Amino acid sequence: MKRSTLGRAAIPAAIVLSLGLSSCAANEPGAGGSDASTGASSGASSSSSAAALSGTLNGAGSSAQQAAQQAWIAGITSSSPDLQVNYDPQGSGAGRTQFLSGAVQFAGSDAYLKSDELTKAQSRCNGGTAIDIPDYVSPIAIAYNLQGVEDLKLSPAVIAQIFDGKITKWNDQAIASLNSGVTLPDTAINTVHRADESGTTQNFTDYLSKASGGAWSYPAAQKWPASGGEAAQGTSGVVAAIKATAGSIGYADESQAKDLGHVNVQVGSSFVAPSAEAAAAALDEATPASGRPSGDIALDINRTPTSTSAYPVILVSYLIGCTSYQNAADAANVKGYFDYVTSEAGQQAAAKAAGSAPISSSLREQITKSLELIK
Repeated sequence: MKRSTLGRAAIPAAIVLSLGLSSCAANEPGAGGSDASTGASSGASSSSSAAALSGTLNGAGSSAQQAAQQAWIAGITSSSPDLQVNYDPQGSGAGRTQFLSGAVQFAGSDAYLKSDELTKAQSRCNGGTAIDIPDYVSPIAIAYNLQGVEDLKLSPAVIAQIFDGKITKWNDQAIASLNSGVTLPDTAINTVHRADESGTTQNFTDYLSKASGGAWSYPAAQKWPASGGEAAQGTSGVVAAIKATAGSIGYADESQAKDLGHVNVQVGSSFVAPSAEAAAAALDEATPASGRPSGDIALDINRTPTSTSAYPVILVSYLIGCTSYQNAADAANVKGYFDYVTSEAGQQAAAKAAGSAPISSSLREQITKSLELIK
């Protein structure tokens, strides 16, 4: 039986990663745990198309998807023992770069392909095009390390000013006014952001730019745009940095920041905590991105939702593949893997492993049609 893996090093085009599943995220929720693998396995075994898959399938990208990818790889391996899936969670930007260069067959990304990347993909995709397939919907936790403070409420404008270095102490009046009855320490705020190009950063800065009422003066970007603060590599690096320094605050996929405090974000007159249910409520208000190729399902998130039960600091993460591959086996493996990941069984496996919000049945119907384009 071939062994499916996740790794941290870059994936050379002709070299299969040799790291084991258990090595990738020993500290991540659901990583290698029985719930993740069992839930995935039972669902994957019902897929007749998956049973015929074989060979090696390499992917790279989003570190936010890391725990979910572990569950998906465990599930697909149980039904397709002749298929080896490798996923390197090095970050969305690096994953898209490897995909466009042809080093991997698919990418995971927390931001959909930009127009110039779609153009580059035409040669990489054998005359076809690249498509973005939503596979992972999760809240981005604004996570903090502040002893004695278990319930913290912040408005979008205050969050923006904190990460822009304009609010520097935890007992600042702007924070205190939103947290009546909470004892806030006279502690310096240490902000932590991603050092690498990141789809999580893209989503977080998109939220700040659209929801803060002008308090954030930078455009949405995959590279952290503001000066100051502490930079850390990958999702796990951000979480580790927040844990290491009291008074820190940063942003990370909620599944990997469970041991930290989570900000309740102001939405209208309510304050909403990150959860799968609140992320799903926000996704309900997303709209299709314009100017996309046939089969592409890129979504734009409403960062100021009308529903006060919606948590707008979310990411919709994607699987990115080609509609045309030179190698028929690559096309079959990509299509089969994408089909399992977005199936009800695959989505439930990710929910168990990472606490993500399963995609809706209507979105799954769109995805099924898009996957038929992969040849």
